[in-house]
Amino acid sequence: MSHAPADDSRRTLLKTAAAGLAVCVTGTGSALASTIDAAAEAPYGKPGDFDFLAGEWKIQHRRLKTLGTDDWDVFEGEATCWTILGGVGSIEELRIPARNFSGMGLRLLDVEKRVWSDFWVNAKSGVLTTPGTTGVFVDGAGTFVADDMDGDKPMKVRGVWDRITPKSCRWHQALSYDDGKTWQGQWFMDWTRVS
Repeated sequence: MSHAPADDSRRTLLKTAAAGLAVCVTGTGSALASTIDAAAEAPYGKPGDFDFLAGEWKIQHRRLKTLGTDDWDVFEGEATCWTILGGVGSIEELRIPARNFSGMGLRLLDVEKRVWSDFWVNAKSGVLTTPGTTGVFVDGAGTFVADDMDGDKPMKVRGVWDRITPKSCRWHQALSYDDGKTWQGQWFMDWTRVS
């Protein structure tokens, strides 16, 4: 596939930024890593887990407008994704042209702890989210969880990559306000490969 020089420059810049962030991001996923280390047969992350995501994608978004309702916002998006650092990193450039929105997903494998961290950067702020979600793939699905706050209320955020095929995949996010006892799905992204 050929790309215009502007695309090559953007690709190089994104890879360089991700490599720099990989050096700066430390200490994530320690609780999950401890759980994984406690059981030798437990699943763990490995280089290449996100290789399925490399390429160009069209994305159908369905996002809940208000929790506890059935009022969904449906819109189109697109993404370009790369595998970097020999499979230890994955970059996603998400674009929603109709809303003048873009952002970057950055997934990094802590090789020693065998846990993936998933971070987000909104192009409007340029700030890396903390905490990022951490997790691993089990039976073809990757589950990533983080503790976060909704104002003054603690919550858990769970993102799942599943339905992974050579031509499609899905990411969906759910929130829990009762320490993971119940979850409310609030964002679904159905990915279809373009190339």
